[in-house]
Amino acid sequence: MLLGLTPAAPDSDAPAATQGETLIEFPDNRLLIELCGPADRNLSQIETALGVHILRRGNLLAVVGPEVAQAEAASTLASMYARLEQGKPVGTAEIDAALRMGPEPELRPASPAEQLEMFATGPIELRTRKKTVEPRTDAQKAYVRNLFANEMAFGIGPAGTGKTYLAVAVGVTLLIGGHVDRIILSRPAVEAGERLGFLPGDMKEKVDPYMQPLYDALNDFLPGKQLAKLMEEKRIEIAPLAFMRGRTLSNAFVVLDEAQNASTMQMKMFLTRLGEGSRMVITGDRSQIDLPRGTQSGLVDAERILSGIKGISFNYFTSKDVVRHSLVAKVIEAYDAADAEALASGELPRGSYPPRRAPGSSQDGRTGRADG
Repeated sequence: MLLGLTPAAPDSDAPAATQGETLIEFPDNRLLIELCGPADRNLSQIETALGVHILRRGNLLAVVGPEVAQAEAASTLASMYARLEQGKPVGTAEIDAALRMGPEPELRPASPAEQLEMFATGPIELRTRKKTVEPRTDAQKAYVRNLFANEMAFGIGPAGTGKTYLAVAVGVTLLIGGHVDRIILSRPAVEAGERLGFLPGDMKEKVDPYMQPLYDALNDFLPGKQLAKLMEEKRIEIAPLAFMRGRTLSNAFVVLDEAQNASTMQMKMFLTRLGEGSRMVITGDRSQIDLPRGTQSGLVDAERILSGIKGISFNYFTSKDVVRHSLVAKVIEAYDAADAEALASGELPRGSYPPRRAPGSSQDGRTGRADG
């Protein structure tokens, strides 16, 4: 939301105290319609109470009137819009209460530390522009807490457990609250077991198919126009892992998705991009490594090397944390059982699993398996 005072055109008949207008931007047009009310009834109530005029210009509201009244009207509108973002109703009674008592104090965005305190005494809720996201399992709750508590966090587990989805939701929450300046989402551009061949178009068009899951998550949390604007302003970036080299990522929320497909050198390069005021999340599934034969997974390597370092957390998910279709959990359990049976009989796991070294080798220092 953007508030600003702009000078009005000179008018000899205008009162001396009315020398400008306050512009407020509301990114979600659906919520703006609710804020205005039927036939702009809510705006009329504020106009009558404060002696101002409120004009609608696209997704902007312009408040014209005495300077003090402008500020109070803008504060009331911002407070009511924040209520709508939280799923709370806005009507005559709510506006009257805001005009009497001022904006609700809890609407100030909480810092990560304050958010953690709120989690300790109440439900864990991530409030984005389009929806409120709540973790559904104990593992997801612990994961979200660690995303706020640590500057570097790993989420490791099978598909469908919400690792990336929750990380992006936390990033959007921190961006909206002004605690980070930008969100940077990245993935290794590795084909999942099939050759796509030459892809036409410019660089963005070539890498977008690999980045689509990240776009899907963002579209769940931000209105389309606002997302497009934030991406145009480079406040949200989606880029292949290879594009991270040489950068220092400061005051940013950075997510590396599908990290099992990063090589050891790529993982080290990415982790050392962390700058002041930033948080970094690395998500991956060790059972879906698509790297060429003989290439060590950077996720497995990082897990072994970084475990136990203060400020770095590791959260693990199982099939019990799957929040997609109920069959997904059963599919994962069936494949895990087949893998365990194959290993017990001295055979290599079947299907399209990544190649392993011979039994007895120690790629990850513990199990001898390339995928952990």
